[in-house]
Amino acid sequence: MKIFFYTLRPYDELDYCEQLRRKTGIDYAWTVDAPNPGNLCLAQGCDAVSTNPCAMTPEYLEAFAQMGVKYLPCRSIGYDHIPLDAAKRLGLRVSHSHYPPEGVANYTIMLMLMATRKMNQIMLRAAAQDYSLQGKMGRDLSNCTVGVIGAGKIGRTVLRHLAGFGCRLLAYDLYPQPEAGFPAEYVSLDTLYAESDVITLHLNATPDNCHLIDAAAIAKMKDGVILVNTARGTLIEPDALVAGLESGKVGGAAVDVVEDEAGICYYNRCGEPLPNRELALLRSYPNVIVSPHTAFYTDVNVASMVQSVFEAVAHFANGEPEPNEVKL
Repeated sequence: MKIFFYTLRPYDELDYCEQLRRKTGIDYAWTVDAPNPGNLCLAQGCDAVSTNPCAMTPEYLEAFAQMGVKYLPCRSIGYDHIPLDAAKRLGLRVSHSHYPPEGVANYTIMLMLMATRKMNQIMLRAAAQDYSLQGKMGRDLSNCTVGVIGAGKIGRTVLRHLAGFGCRLLAYDLYPQPEAGFPAEYVSLDTLYAESDVITLHLNATPDNCHLIDAAAIAKMKDGVILVNTARGTLIEPDALVAGLESGKVGGAAVDVVEDEAGICYYNRCGEPLPNRELALLRSYPNVIVSPHTAFYTDVNVASMVQSVFEAVAHFANGEPEPNEVKL
């Protein structure tokens, strides 16, 4: 068995690949580059192709299938970069990675605290030696109502950890799972919009929830609401967020993801014009915190993401159930 890794980061993922090769006997090859027409041939002779989020087209999948590739284990929780209809048609099995939810959950809470305390403005002004107080007064998260959209593993961990802050907690999920000791009240989406001071998103990207947060949704929210997104950029409609910030309806935002971030996040673009107007605008606002899709980035999570690829390939090849397989 052999895996070809595209977009492999040699400074962190490679050591884990080598450890797992010795442990499992599954071989691998790799490139730092994303798939493109000129390097698809590198996967020749491999059983699986693994990527981080990057541009993947049906034509790429057809080329891989013709080479004998059978599996597409992603090194990310999200798999919206994979054209699933093409994968199904070609008989390619797709899986997503797994990692403990605490890393993203705690990063999310960090962003909430930074946004409610206006930390971006405090740091920007301190860098210019402005140590005055005017305009820096924030809000205590303990006195806020926090709404969590998506109560899966990460969303539930956010709620569990926030319980210690004393917040009022609301949750919305298509498939609510009430349980003893659950720290939040399940409510409708409209109720969550209307009553939350802070709203945080924890959903996989699907066609149905694309631009879930649009102008109509923002209009239902409290004045001055703070929006946090460590999930997927497509959940928020860019123009609606910008309009909400500029009107003051949205009091602040903290985003680890933006729409159309492929080719920007995980690359050094120092000194270059950003080919993403939303990102350029958001970076210019003092009440917006932007981080480059790093909520997942801990030692534990990177190890788990690479391990999940080797596990999935072994399960697929041995006819064993793969718990993270995407149902096509």
